[in-house]
Amino acid sequence: MNTTELVSLLDGTFERLSKYKEELCELESATGDGDLGITIAAGARAARAGLAGLDERATPAELLRTVGDAFANANPSTMGALLGGALRAAARTLDGEWSMGRAQALLLARTAAESIATKGKCAVGDKTILDALVPSVDALRDAGDDPATALTEMVRAARDAIERTTSAVPRKGRAAWVGQRGVGHPDPGATAYLRLLESMAEEWRRAAAPPGAHRKGDSDD
Repeated sequence: MNTTELVSLLDGTFERLSKYKEELCELESATGDGDLGITIAAGARAARAGLAGLDERATPAELLRTVGDAFANANPSTMGALLGGALRAAARTLDGEWSMGRAQALLLARTAAESIATKGKCAVGDKTILDALVPSVDALRDAGDDPATALTEMVRAARDAIERTTSAVPRKGRAAWVGQRGVGHPDPGATAYLRLLESMAEEWRRAAAPPGAHRKGDSDD
């Protein structure tokens, strides 16, 4: 994918992601301060504005830095800082690249996961965003070259991981403060990441559909 195609995909993805604001706020209110949806929606809105201002000659690395800065600065929060740092770290691995393919996507996803693990001082099993992110990266690694199939497998891996960890006790972040009261609640950060993947998969299907085709689940606005 070139920059123009990436901008189109991400713009539609972030537009869809913003619609989960209330769901994510409600979900996090059970184990935290309940503002995750605000953070995600503000970051998505800022990212769309940043993408709209990108030069068509921008590289994938410049695009990722733009999105990372948007999430880091749109709404001060731990999640915003983690996402911003992860995307900036991923951008550094893509310096010199002029297009985005499966190999580049896998590299940036792995780097983002490593950044979150390091800065968040968390690991798989702590009931954080990593519990959905890492399995989805593994799914991308094992998927073929068809992007639609890869996204479908990533969504499935992230969703399955969230279901497995819902009964676990959270070990990191604000959720860890509530201890056993966190059992039975899906991790909000992992759920936000799942919604991102679902939004991207939906946008990919929309973009790939024949002109005039309407797909179930897509809005008419």
